[in-house]
Amino acid sequence: MIDQLVCLTLIVPHRLRDEVFDHLAEQSDLVSGFTATPGSGHGTEVRLHTAAERVKGHADQTVVQVVLPGKEAGRLLDRLRVSFAGTKLVYWTTPVMELGRID
Repeated sequence: MIDQLVCLTLIVPHRLRDEVFDHLAEQSDLVSGFTATPGSGHGTEVRLHTAAERVKGHADQTVVQVVLPGKEAGRLLDRLRVSFAGTKLVYWTTPVMELGRID
């Protein structure tokens, strides 16, 4: 049976962005690449770390997405839990129905 591809999405606070990027780059056995886009965190569970965020009313975040087999996503999450314990990184996985490249 083929391991289902998933998209692992991480919501990364701005202050941890470079550290998470470096960590993902070091996981070359699991991560061949990732996509990152700016995001704004809203809601009662979102921490506003800076005065600027409190004035704006949202947290500056980065949305990181990695597509990989589900088992490898589990292994990557285990490593993230160790390296970023206590940081309250938010994540979720979604199934990837198709992945390709248009040449």
